[in-house]
Amino acid sequence: MDPMISLGQKNTLAEYMILSGVDNRPPMLDKDLYDSWKSRMELYMQNREHGRMILESVEHGPLIWPTVEENGVIRTKKYAELSAAEKIQADCDMKATNIILQGLPADIYSLVNHHRVAKDLWERVQLLMQG
Repeated sequence: MDPMISLGQKNTLAEYMILSGVDNRPPMLDKDLYDSWKSRMELYMQNREHGRMILESVEHGPLIWPTVEENGVIRTKKYAELSAAEKIQADCDMKATNIILQGLPADIYSLVNHHRVAKDLWERVQLLMQG
């Protein structure tokens, strides 16, 4: 238990959630505290299943989907044709985008929600917040 949160005082809902171990929402962006939000978002992502892969998607971009040749035609593999590791990375790419979007206030969300790649989204939010 966090020594800063005691059960004898009137606690906020957020403090009770911390005490009970609830961790189902990314931190919300406070426009005046972008650096703090960024750091908390990175920690939140790392704490998810396959967190390192989620963060890699944010930092380096999504999986480059492999191709396959059929009858002399090269095409991108379908999801069902990916290896197990590639499927996990593709899923993590989507999770990364969703996590970032969930942590944005409505006005910022409306400016960046057309970005589908987490790396692009992350960079756009940074640009908006830091100028």
